[in-house]
Amino acid sequence: MAPHLNIVPSMFVLLLLFISASKVQSDAFDVVAKFGAKADGKTDLSKPFLDAWKEACASVTPSTVVIPKGTYLLSKVNLEGPCKAPIEINVQGTIQAPADPSAFKDPNWVRFYSVENFKMFGGGIFDGQGSIAYEKNTCENREFRSKLPVNIRFDFVTNALIQDITSKDSKLFHINVFACKNITLERLKIEAPDESPNTDGIHMGKSEGVNIIASDIKTGDDCISIGDGTKNMVIKEITCGPGHGISIGSLGKFQNEEPVEGIKVSNCTITNTSNGARIKTWPGEHGGAVSEIHFEDITMNNVSSPILIDQQYCPWNKCKKNEESKVKLSNISFKNIRGTSALPEAIKFICSGSSPCQNVELADIDIKHNGAEPATSQCLNVKPITSGKLNPTPCSGPIPKTPGATA
Repeated sequence: MAPHLNIVPSMFVLLLLFISASKVQSDAFDVVAKFGAKADGKTDLSKPFLDAWKEACASVTPSTVVIPKGTYLLSKVNLEGPCKAPIEINVQGTIQAPADPSAFKDPNWVRFYSVENFKMFGGGIFDGQGSIAYEKNTCENREFRSKLPVNIRFDFVTNALIQDITSKDSKLFHINVFACKNITLERLKIEAPDESPNTDGIHMGKSEGVNIIASDIKTGDDCISIGDGTKNMVIKEITCGPGHGISIGSLGKFQNEEPVEGIKVSNCTITNTSNGARIKTWPGEHGGAVSEIHFEDITMNNVSSPILIDQQYCPWNKCKKNEESKVKLSNISFKNIRGTSALPEAIKFICSGSSPCQNVELADIDIKHNGAEPATSQCLNVKPITSGKLNPTPCSGPIPKTPGATA
């Protein structure tokens, strides 16, 4: 087990940070009262929001930007640091993006960049108004997709706490965390239709000390997706579904991807999703490493593939024939996972022939198939370590010649 999987220090530091900041008189920067914003759903919030941020960021004492209740139209905003003191945003209202995807020339709507000692809270809603984008976002229309905005981006953010915020109907990912350190996302609500493409709930990469806690995620893609360079992460008390589950990856598609290590997922409930606890890597020439990944105490409700390692991940079937994944997987555990599978194949370990999975552990698994057939378990290029009650019996099912693609 990885000794560094400890949520307490980073959260404790954040708690002390915001308690100490609250003891100092906080300057309030109200976008309506002080900067002329209008909660009419038509007047662009961009300039009042940015002006309020700049003044608050320049303050030498802790400051709070306030967005009162009401509905605001926001074309886009880029909120940059570093700031001179801790800074908060109290979002009480509903902030709406332009519904027309052509309003965006790059994949940014609300972006926080190079900010330290930051908190956002208040119960507000970021509404991406993505329904038009969903209709046009197809596999063939990649140029269109490249310009679709993420609802909220956190880039190079350090020591942050994001609480009680809703992200709704994002045109692409809801929340993207990149190159961040010690950031906690707690009590979030993320929602998009189950048919909405590429609407990952929370995606991250090249970040350390990310904690995702007590959040409800309903979307059309991965509830949480973990990209390369992610280290020392805790995910717990998540309800996920509909969607594609909680996924490590996909990895191995690009050169020079950084290792993923030290991820713990626990006390989650996953319902009516295509996948549950998943690791996915592309076949091909690019390497990588995934280690110390632990899924524990998870309930699966009618999940198509509750437990899945897929090293032949190729959703568009455009990979070269007989290619093997070069990503090395090691020290992975699935413990105390129970519930129901929508398909007979409750457990699928499809590991690489050129780099077989090492030290994969199954313990106390009880997954029943919802249909007439019993649940089965498939294993390719792996010999799992087993203990406790195990249903289905490990590696009891045949491996198809061509394992089916997963989304």
